[in-house]
Amino acid sequence: MKARALRGRAASVGRFLLLLFMVTVAVFLLLEMIPGSPVDAILPQDATPEQIAEARERYGLDDPVWQRYLTWIGGVLQGDFGRSFQTGLSVSETIAERAPVSLEIALLSMIVALAVSVPVGVWSAYRPGGLLDRVSTFVISATLATPAFVLGIVLVYVFGVQLDLLPILGWTPFSESPAEHFERLVLPVLTLAAGECVLFTRLLKGDMMATLQQDHVLSARARGLPTWRILVRHALRQSSFSLVTVSGVVIGRLIGGTVLVEAIFSLPGMGTLVINAILSRDYIVVQAVVLLTALIYLLMNTLVDLTYPLLDPRVRKVRTA
Repeated sequence: MKARALRGRAASVGRFLLLLFMVTVAVFLLLEMIPGSPVDAILPQDATPEQIAEARERYGLDDPVWQRYLTWIGGVLQGDFGRSFQTGLSVSETIAERAPVSLEIALLSMIVALAVSVPVGVWSAYRPGGLLDRVSTFVISATLATPAFVLGIVLVYVFGVQLDLLPILGWTPFSESPAEHFERLVLPVLTLAAGECVLFTRLLKGDMMATLQQDHVLSARARGLPTWRILVRHALRQSSFSLVTVSGVVIGRLIGGTVLVEAIFSLPGMGTLVINAILSRDYIVVQAVVLLTALIYLLMNTLVDLTYPLLDPRVRKVRTA
């Protein structure tokens, strides 16, 4: 049984490595097929053919595609994503400066979404048609009808302009002022978390309502166990499979979604970095950001797959049977 469990984990890791390899190839080739060249953005419009040829040779753009891929992936495996065509700075160092902003926004958005949706979803399933269920249904419907960028603009107008409660634009490092740092995070995090609250609440409510009708839950009720224990110990854990699965996908989506909020709130994260890189045809920066986002996405989904047996021993038994 242990050997089978280990083979299952090894298969998950193997799938992760295969998918990661396919992602690196896809990212590299996709950007290779984009019309134009980084040289067009580096050199002036009146550059001579000799200058263009020299720039292409300096950046290795005349080498075969396979050779450029091997050079690029070899550097990536050593933590070196190359140097920006525009600034000449190390891409790894640039991302290291920008990534904490995007990751903090994404993680806080995830925490807020779960902190709101789990209790709301659990209680709405326990008391369908109650006040909380009706209110949450109305809010969900309103949020579904509101695009994220519109919600962000509305939050800026209400809390930043009309009420003047929160700062609208810019970024303050935690080391300079922790209070102002978190104040500037409130609106971006709420903008991202709102859509995920809708998804998590609806998903958990549906699963919880089905679980609450199962025999082991009805038996727990008949034994007179406290409501909180029935909901948390007997129902929530079994109902969390879909939530955990979706959470792995959502983390990657939230990191990608930071592009939107960083543009709205002028935050110096990876989102604004990749937008500027696309506009300036700084392909090597785009490759690095896309690859890191895909890596986080694959890691989260692999961890989710490995977490299932911890949530319910029945999954472990099925895998080792």
